[in-house]
Amino acid sequence: MISKEPVQNLLDFIDASPSPFHVVQSIEARLAAQKPAWQRLDETAKWMLQSGGRYYVVRDDSSVVLFVLGQKPLAETGFKIIGAHTDSPGLRIKPNAAGSSDGLLRLGVEVYGGPILATFTDRDLSLAGRIAYKNEQDEIASMLVKFKQPLLRLPNLAIHMNRTVNEDGLKLQKQTEMPLILSTITEQQLPNTCFSALLEQQTGVSAARILSWDLAVYDTQKGVFWGANSEFYADSQLDNLASCDAALQALLDNAVMQSDATRICALFDHEEVGSGSNKGADGSFLPDVLQRIASATATGSEDYARALAKSFMISADMAHAYQPNFPNAYDADHKVIVNKGPVIKVNANHNYSSESVSAAMFADWCELAGVPYQSYSHRCDLPCGSTIGPITSAKLGIRSIDVGSPMWAMHSIRESAGVLDHDYMIRALKQFFAAQ
Repeated sequence: MISKEPVQNLLDFIDASPSPFHVVQSIEARLAAQKPAWQRLDETAKWMLQSGGRYYVVRDDSSVVLFVLGQKPLAETGFKIIGAHTDSPGLRIKPNAAGSSDGLLRLGVEVYGGPILATFTDRDLSLAGRIAYKNEQDEIASMLVKFKQPLLRLPNLAIHMNRTVNEDGLKLQKQTEMPLILSTITEQQLPNTCFSALLEQQTGVSAARILSWDLAVYDTQKGVFWGANSEFYADSQLDNLASCDAALQALLDNAVMQSDATRICALFDHEEVGSGSNKGADGSFLPDVLQRIASATATGSEDYARALAKSFMISADMAHAYQPNFPNAYDADHKVIVNKGPVIKVNANHNYSSESVSAAMFADWCELAGVPYQSYSHRCDLPCGSTIGPITSAKLGIRSIDVGSPMWAMHSIRESAGVLDHDYMIRALKQFFAAQ
């Protein structure tokens, strides 16, 4: 009998988190339900840390680093880090988004990362993210916003007008064919005014005070189990909220709370666009947090360098599962099968941070946890994606590995994976945190 609880928790997490800002909000809600309490640290304040204490730091609302301070000095144990990312590829609303055409109000979008654009057609879409505004004290403030009802749509062109779509595939011109239909509009109505009024109605903030926004398009259809035995599940944003959830469930497990080592989950925004931001993996966020932990624990520069030399990071991102309808897309000797365990991702050009020693260490943790594992190598004649693994490993000088749960249709608005694999990944990550 397959236990659905770990995946149901994941689906609830995803459905409550339609933007990276909501991901962090959902994580904070999960932490608030934990005892003993987690303390949110302010980057502008002095940190006072205690052994065994539970802490987290948020940067710009959509990246978060959580850590449990270990019982032993950093120089003796190093840091145990799991990294993942809070963002997913999709569509973002432009600053001057609203426009009218033939009695229809449409919103202009910019493609974020590398989504499969065709999957956004004929879906019940809506908006989520944050607005920035001037409050009653004339100070800049921000607020999360989420429209729960289907608000937008990208209707497909009928086959009678696109006769070769089944042979050539659906191709969308990003500038002219991607604006999303929002409503009907009269000639007397101004598009930007209509959109601002919609934001005012949703947030309660006067339209005149709303200055800007970070709004993502999301699919309102909730996650589901599927398959003859409910052995699969489907939802949006499995890449990479499934890894975020597995990392969190491992960190929050009581069995690993009293570990000697300092355990960390670093969940970054902007991975899908290269991580090059103040809150991305290629920014200073994680190094800043590690250095401040060292400073707050009176760990000098020499001992901090020793701590990094003893540290290990698991970069957890999703992996490409074998889809038998498309055998030529895969290396025949590296077929990754759904529900067969976590995947060690290897690339000779270091698009992944895995190497022989880190791979052997992760394999050992899987065996100790009673979890099967697999190895993946991309076809040599296809470009290989990358992760935060090589970035953070190079920045910090620590040993790292790239792993992930196998999934289908990566970067689709509706992705699928195996129920067993999520539990396997959680168990493997728990073993990593618990290992001495």
